Amino acid sequence: MGKITFYEERNFQGRHYECTGDCADLHSYFSQCNSIRVESDCWVVYEKPNYMGYQYVLRRGEYPDYQRWMGFNDCIRSCHMYTYPRGGTYRMRIYERPDFGGQMMEFTDDCPSVYDRFHYHDIHSCHVMDGYWTFYEQPNYRGQQYFMRPGEYRKFSDWGSTSGTVGSFRRIMDF
Repeated sequence: MGKITFYEERNFQGRHYECTGDCADLHSYFSQCNSIRVESDCWVVYEKPNYMGYQYVLRRGEYPDYQRWMGFNDCIRSCHMYTYPRGGTYRMRIYERPDFGGQMMEFTDDCPSVYDRFHYHDIHSCHVMDGYWTFYEQPNYRGQQYFMRPGEYRKFSDWGSTSGTVGSFRRIMDF
């Protein structure tokens, strides 16, 4: 079973809340979140209740302040746990146009710069065949994040984005 601990203050200080499963509304447990410890599994934390707003994909480790998980502020209101895929298989196809149209490229590994490999700044559809992935808005794993689980994403809004801009992506692995 997974475990994540949220702290109101930086460096794991102040009031805290331990969570071992999905929670659609964390507001009653803490008013702000400035540090997080992930003890096991993969967690997606959201800026708003009911798994809405900016999302941050956190792997096992310590995040002593919200900038360490690339947070824009100290607001975390919901969380969802995912176990790491077993077997180590990762496979994803990205497409230049919606509904799997245009140029396609298949990936089995991380990509620090989509433009360098795909020669496009935008991805308009995606098919994740195996494993969990994180899309980042900017190259080198920076900017807004989008958690991608196996499935078909016919348009960028299917993964929660307002644009097709993807600068980089990486596999979610248990290191």
